[in-house]
Amino acid sequence: MAGSPRPAPATGPATTTDGSARMGGNTLRILVATDCHLGYLEKDEVRRFDSFATFEEICSLAVKNKVDFLLLCGNLFHENKPSNSTLVKAIEILLRYCMNDCPVQFQVISDQAASLQNRFGQVNYEDPNYKIGLPVFTIHGNQDDPTGLDNLSVNDILTAGNLLNYFGKTDLGCTSVGKVKIYPLFIRKGETYIALYGLGNIKDGRLKRMLHEPDAVNWMQPEIQDETLGPDWFNILVLHQKRTRGSPRDAISELLLPRFVDLVIWGHEHECLIDPQEVPGMGFHITQPGFSIATSLINAEANPKHVLLLEIKGREYRSTKIPLQSVRPFEYAEVVLEDQVDVDPGDEATICEHLHKVVNNLIEKSREGAPTGSKPMLPLVRIKVNYTGYSMINSKQFGQHYVGKVANPQDILLLTRSRQRHQTMQESCNISEELCTNDLNQETVEALIADSNLKLEILSVDDLNSAINDFVKEDDKTAFHACLQQNIEEAIVRYSTSLHERKTSLHGMTECPNSKLSNISNFNFNSEEPLVG
Repeated sequence: MAGSPRPAPATGPATTTDGSARMGGNTLRILVATDCHLGYLEKDEVRRFDSFATFEEICSLAVKNKVDFLLLCGNLFHENKPSNSTLVKAIEILLRYCMNDCPVQFQVISDQAASLQNRFGQVNYEDPNYKIGLPVFTIHGNQDDPTGLDNLSVNDILTAGNLLNYFGKTDLGCTSVGKVKIYPLFIRKGETYIALYGLGNIKDGRLKRMLHEPDAVNWMQPEIQDETLGPDWFNILVLHQKRTRGSPRDAISELLLPRFVDLVIWGHEHECLIDPQEVPGMGFHITQPGFSIATSLINAEANPKHVLLLEIKGREYRSTKIPLQSVRPFEYAEVVLEDQVDVDPGDEATICEHLHKVVNNLIEKSREGAPTGSKPMLPLVRIKVNYTGYSMINSKQFGQHYVGKVANPQDILLLTRSRQRHQTMQESCNISEELCTNDLNQETVEALIADSNLKLEILSVDDLNSAINDFVKEDDKTAFHACLQQNIEEAIVRYSTSLHERKTSLHGMTECPNSKLSNISNFNFNSEEPLVG
């Protein structure tokens, strides 16, 4: 492949006032978004429609900017098995914006059956029984991932209805680490050729081991020497995993990704870092669109939300970030009580008074950023309070003052405290301990096994941990059965291979001199001990 991609000069918006494309018929236009989390807080009276409003805005932006297709980077849904209400609303939005008479002006010229997860063997807009004017391509994330005996998710349901083009689904097979081939979609528009690689979410620890294992992940590249497929390819990788910078344990390092890729679109992370950044020494750029709605009230979610308009012509590309207007405003602040001069450590009233001032200031700040002429939405407000050395207040009672004023009165305050942990050589460090119920009782199977002398011979600790997660968080009643079945099959393959190697070794030794044969005269064929030469 050629060198790193050449970003086009930043020359302002990529569309004219009427939304028509400036660049010619060789330019592929893609709208990129991720983590829409349809159905998030669907039982909350205030926030139940937030995810649908934002997803509808994303689809409308795709139509307005006349893109060739909409690309989603995982977690379209908040749950693997969404409610009927969520599923119906999602279908209605897709029908409203995707089914029309607009001509699709690009071709998929690869073996579609190898890349797409459907039984039709083709992209949905090629079906003569459907009129798809806006194709939508998506991979799965960590919350709408396929599970169960048939390895299905809600994305498969929408794909069966010809509303989505679901790709990036992998079959890891019955091996301890897993081997997988990633077949890209080869897309052509005029003289522009795109290889679109999709990697749906795999458990981070397992994928990390696979990327370190030689030949565990096989990236199927286009045959660039075949002139009929074009002179050169622009390679895009779409994935949905943890990134090292935010959570180093089991996160995926950028340095583990293939160097032939030109642009990486990274889903799963909350923060919007949408401007493509070059990775030193790797030759590719990374864009991180971030969540489309706020699901975790953390500082990273307070940044403005955007989607990315990507225009590719040959090996040049231009990116234009488009702000989302439908996202509920979110204001975040951190308060250390011991730094406040007007707060008395023993007087709860002064603590509440100070925090009320902070909340009211954040509410006013959220109104300042509201679009003119629109009805302001109730904002999300989160204050991280370090109350070390001060009286602890009732956060639920505190939030009752803001019912009807903010969208999350029940969890405005996140109370934390600092404590000293003495280490060796009398060293100590301050460790922030967040008092959040979601963080309690989160001991993993891996940690329990590590703290004991237990050893699992058949079941994989990582797989068992994943099965528990799927059973509890995704209500997958077949998670343990699928885990057991997979590990039994892996064990059969493993022990069969070991037995075959022993028989081969023994057969070779029978041809040795009698002095060698005497060494194995007491060999037990049912023993698990290795042969000694």
